[in-house]
Amino acid sequence: MAVIILEGKALAGQIEAELTVRVQGIMEKFNGRTPILATILVGDHLASATYVKMKGNACKRVGMESLRFILPQTTTTEQLLNEIDRLNANPDVLGILLQHPVPSQIDERFYFDRINMTKDVNGGAGTVTVV
Repeated sequence: MAVIILEGKALAGQIEAELTVRVQGIMEKFNGRTPILATILVGDHLASATYVKMKGNACKRVGMESLRFILPQTTTTEQLLNEIDRLNANPDVLGILLQHPVPSQIDERFYFDRINMTKDVNGGAGTVTVV
């Protein structure tokens, strides 16, 4: 069996170059508007905050905009659903990522069902298919 060496940085660079082209295509399709990924972080989970920050940086590298929403640990399911509804209604937001884990007082089933399936980048209710 042959050994395959995966060069992560080179592969990541290649994927980002391909995504940059796709983002440009989306911008052309939407009259020059920059696609937006909205990320929602509930609470102060350090690893989750780092992950959301990395997603924002990746968006910038490929020409997208990232909107980060940080909600307090005490956020209720209803408050989270209101934020999701607001993002679902925003035509400039093409993707919504709700970072896990969420605090125990939030009913996960409700927000999984609430994110518009065309904007759900976590795949809980569907997948994003643009371009």
